[in-house]
Amino acid sequence: MSEKKPSFEQAMNVASLWCNSWEKGSLSDEVLADRIAELVATKIGARGFLVIALSSDCPLMDRLPDPIVFQLRKAGELIVELTVKNLVMSSAMSLHHKNQGDKELSLKSERITARCTDLLRSLEPNIVKKHLESFLEATEGRGDQVRFLENWHYSEEQKLEIAISINSIATN
Repeated sequence: MSEKKPSFEQAMNVASLWCNSWEKGSLSDEVLADRIAELVATKIGARGFLVIALSSDCPLMDRLPDPIVFQLRKAGELIVELTVKNLVMSSAMSLHHKNQGDKELSLKSERITARCTDLLRSLEPNIVKKHLESFLEATEGRGDQVRFLENWHYSEEQKLEIAISINSIATN
């Protein structure tokens, strides 16, 4: 993967394949971690990996083996940024789905929020803090991430839910 940059679809496909192989025991934590490291070396690869890891039924993000945490920490700012954005979006969408009466989609969004929360607690605290504070400011209409929230047309209620999710990371 390191010789050629994967497309988003390729990154998702390979991440899904690896997660399934890991879950079946065909891939060790260490080998999977090395492969993930190659994939998350690019933004598109990291996005593809996180889409699968956070949203699929694969329990990888629920168990988070140490070698994988190590590689994700090593990937630094990119993984933190994308994970925080996933936290923001899944928090907002969970509330949206709940308000629409779609319990199944709401539960899926809640699972992504929980996985993001757990992952962020494992990553570099100073980088995590910086990104979380930036989005917390945005929920109050200030800072660099206001445009991100505006682009998704989040309601005030959704922004409150985002702030609650962000603040929950500091607890426990």
